[in-house]
Amino acid sequence: MLYLIFLGAPGAGKGTQVEGLAAASGLPHVSTGNLFRENLQQRTELGLLAESIMNAGDLVPDTVTIDMVRDRLARSDCAGGALLDGFPRNLIQADAMAEIAEAAAATLQAVFLNLDDTECVNRITGRRQCRDCGLICHIRFAPPQVDGVCDQCGSELYRRDDDNPATVERRILAYYRETAPLLGYYHALRSLLTVEADGAPDQVSGRLREALAGLVEFAPE
Repeated sequence: MLYLIFLGAPGAGKGTQVEGLAAASGLPHVSTGNLFRENLQQRTELGLLAESIMNAGDLVPDTVTIDMVRDRLARSDCAGGALLDGFPRNLIQADAMAEIAEAAAATLQAVFLNLDDTECVNRITGRRQCRDCGLICHIRFAPPQVDGVCDQCGSELYRRDDDNPATVERRILAYYRETAPLLGYYHALRSLLTVEADGAPDQVSGRLREALAGLVEFAPE
């Protein structure tokens, strides 16, 4: 069993690469963002606990996030392993992930998608989303045929609040403060692979497959 942990600054392409890898390998994509949404929508015990904490204006503690991930990895579709996106986010969560892997007799491997901070900002701030159908495009990498107009439904494209430059810079600072120390953590365990994340998504995907050769079995293209 293999648990692959994806690390990288916001905008490095973790979600995009993990989605592609999940489709090619059959390993489930476990995203903490999706887990929170799922638990909140389904009104689970952990979801209700997280909601009450957030409604009080407090940050959800690591223990709640850890329990959500532990429950998700216990499902049958994770019997062969999983691709983790957004977890662990800090050293406390990394220690918990090590315990989860040990209990499951699983191998832990971290993958760092390395991308220059300036390019991370450019990637995120260039994203646009349709107000009606939700289609996401990029003004540089996948521009719409008509500026500001959705190719799919013709509605207005806009930049989400989370994608404005000031917010993105704060997210990157938070990444260096909380998550970047995990690079040293996994390097010390000899469990860190680095993949250069510049270029088009398919170029990065090719590098990722090369780096994971022998660890992950891919379906024929």
